[in-house]
Amino acid sequence: MSAALLVRTLRDPASAAALDADGWNRLLAAAKAERLVGTLAWRLDGVAQPDAVRLILADARHDSAREGQQALWEADRAAQALAGLGITVLLLKGTAYVAAGLRAGQGRFVGDLDILVSRDAMPVVERALIAAGWEWVKEDAYDDAYYRQWMHELPPMIHVERDRMIDVHHTVLPLTARQTPDAAAMIANAVPITDGLYILSTEDRIVHSVAHMLADGDMQGGLRNLWDIYCLLPDAEPAALDARAAHHGLRAHVRQARRLADAIYGDGARLTLWDRLVRARLMARDGWGRETRKALVFAFFVRSHWLRMPPMMLARHLYTKWRKGHRPR
Repeated sequence: MSAALLVRTLRDPASAAALDADGWNRLLAAAKAERLVGTLAWRLDGVAQPDAVRLILADARHDSAREGQQALWEADRAAQALAGLGITVLLLKGTAYVAAGLRAGQGRFVGDLDILVSRDAMPVVERALIAAGWEWVKEDAYDDAYYRQWMHELPPMIHVERDRMIDVHHTVLPLTARQTPDAAAMIANAVPITDGLYILSTEDRIVHSVAHMLADGDMQGGLRNLWDIYCLLPDAEPAALDARAAHHGLRAHVRQARRLADAIYGDGARLTLWDRLVRARLMARDGWGRETRKALVFAFFVRSHWLRMPPMMLARHLYTKWRKGHRPR
């Protein structure tokens, strides 16, 4: 299993020295599939590697550094566009980790710019971004209405010149989700990093990452998300994290994430049956990095939608998307 090899190498980089050509191929395939190849390159710095692998990992370090710089520039452009509005703008996910110099940002590939603002500020933020050159990724009346009525963010936007996407959140889970984290409390506890930009507090960074992984999505890219959590956990005092997770209604999810992070990347933890199912989903990759266990993967896809909305609403939504040609991968 390539995922198991990737996990073992991230946990114990020195073990990679014993890999043969097939082992390196499986390791790199899994790392690329999980968007962890930059992290892997950082972890393997100083470990003996074949020349071909060394070149691949050097490129990965270069690419992740370039993406990090692009993300910081995009964050600066967003801050400039929103300056003078009198609102708190928080960076989320990878851009926040890179901007704050956190371990979770080392070697991390950063895609879209994700920001969090108060829900009341959404209309003025939307107008300011449009005025600064962002536009809608695609015009679709159903998707636009769905995002605005039920989701935790605006429809995705992209800058007309820089071709970089931005996701503007007003909370961290869809409004129809079973858990309802306190976005106002997250904004109130935000930590400034530059003029006009903030990041979540230590505990809220973990809660947000856990919510994204375990209370919302279908676990695609889950090993990277769990690596983020594993890197963030040492910065938090356990009792404070548990209390903050309880405040946001995500205590069970945070406790599960801690068990999984310790079991997969750390020294081991005792897992429940549900933990083992999640771990099986996370590790479902073959030697080429392709997803396996298709039934399990599909079950988690269905679960992700089940978590996001009530049954009747889910049925209507899936039927509408099916008619429009959307199919799960």
